[in-house]
Amino acid sequence: MDGTAATVDQGPAARLRRNGGTVLVTGATGYVGGRLVPLLLDRGWSVRCLVRDQGRLAGRPWAGTVEVVQGDVTDRASLDGALSGVTVAYYLVHSMAASGDFRQRDIAAAQLFAAAAARAGVGLIVYLGGLGDPLSDLSEHLRSRQETGAALRSSGVPVTELRAAIVVGAGSISFEMIRYLTERLPVMVCPRWVYTRVQPIAVRDILAYLLATPDTPAAHGRVVEVGGVDVLTYGDMMLGYARLRGLRRRLLPVPVLTPHLSSYWVHLVTPIPSTIAGPLIEGLRNEVVVRDPAARTLFPDIRPLGYEAALDEALAGLESGVVETVWSDALASSQGDVRPVELATEAGLLLERRQTIVDAAPARVFQTFSALGGAQGYPYGTVAWRLRGAADRLLGGVGMRRGRRDPRQVRAGDALDFWRIEEVIPDRLLRMRAEMKVPGRAWLQFEALALEDGRTQLVQTAYFAPRGVPGLAYWYALYPAHGLIFSGMIRKLAETAERRPSLSAGGPSGSAG
Repeated sequence: MDGTAATVDQGPAARLRRNGGTVLVTGATGYVGGRLVPLLLDRGWSVRCLVRDQGRLAGRPWAGTVEVVQGDVTDRASLDGALSGVTVAYYLVHSMAASGDFRQRDIAAAQLFAAAAARAGVGLIVYLGGLGDPLSDLSEHLRSRQETGAALRSSGVPVTELRAAIVVGAGSISFEMIRYLTERLPVMVCPRWVYTRVQPIAVRDILAYLLATPDTPAAHGRVVEVGGVDVLTYGDMMLGYARLRGLRRRLLPVPVLTPHLSSYWVHLVTPIPSTIAGPLIEGLRNEVVVRDPAARTLFPDIRPLGYEAALDEALAGLESGVVETVWSDALASSQGDVRPVELATEAGLLLERRQTIVDAAPARVFQTFSALGGAQGYPYGTVAWRLRGAADRLLGGVGMRRGRRDPRQVRAGDALDFWRIEEVIPDRLLRMRAEMKVPGRAWLQFEALALEDGRTQLVQTAYFAPRGVPGLAYWYALYPAHGLIFSGMIRKLAETAERRPSLSAGGPSGSAG
């Protein structure tokens, strides 16, 4: 048995681990690449990231454990440096703009990358492309994705091209389009593309294929089509989302809506701009399903999820932890440009973020916001908070009667008025989930971020995951009141922290629980 095992070529990844080689990830700031990097690190691989702006990685928890090279896939010099000593390279970049010569740029960039990989002696390129029958009338973007794969193969370096359709995961563009359209429109006017067949795949499954490819020599140098268990229409996907969310939705087919008009409709209803929605919708006129089932044989240990299971996993992730993982990254990248107020939507959540600079250390700022509620009340608008609690009590909710366990200390799991503390990072972060009756799910988060000059960036963010149209109406109806109360609260917190003596003598400021 030992002799047989010794003769098996275990692939570039196995040689990488033995010889201390490096994996290069392009697109590490993107949706898939940003999730792939920590998985590669967990496998014990040495990871190098090629990024155009190093600051974009500053908030990632794994940023300090990877080698970062600043450059671009269109620049030969930066490619030569980034690919030096690399055994496996992940190519996870592509254009999404609807205008300009994106097709030519993508192909030219892939050719430059392939040539640089050949010069560096790279053993394998792993590329994530798009499903679609190459012999059919593919949209320009789907055609470009497949031509990019061909360009990567042009230099002779083995390429594994994984072709996938819609990725189901909180935060992916396609999934967020489904989310917003379904949440906001009780009756959806549907053009023909809503009835095209697609084969969605869970984000965890696409990551599993990407991670396993270097260790699967039989997959090297070939195109592998991957997808989830179910083949559905886009309409089926929206109705499936509605079922899991407990929403009643109707689809009304209208054959006259063109992809161009549909892109503007998506632009109006969702946060996705028409420049990105246009290419997505244009591609939906093509049936994108797995025609070659070879992935089952090549990757027998990967068992893809069905659509509803993938959807349920995405929604569960949003409710249990995506607030921290998405928002903390965005906050960290904004250190150099503190905007007093920001209204945005991210990963299906509405957010209202306020920031200010406090002339006090982070520990003192943390002590200030971790003392909210209970007998002390709130630094601004206490009467309004109590009225909200009374209204919640009348509606059968928990109201404000629970108070807090300790006047200073906070720990994960504590009840605090009508909040439940979800996360505490001593001297840095406090996140509370609302347990009042609201048409959706709501959080309030405070962060004390240390600045180089000894001061603190105080960040106060309200998050809301609305449930259908009532949830959206609730959010926007209360915005004037929120604008007054939240702006007053962050101002008072800053003032209190600046004149407040340290409480360290009185005991620890918080516990992670």
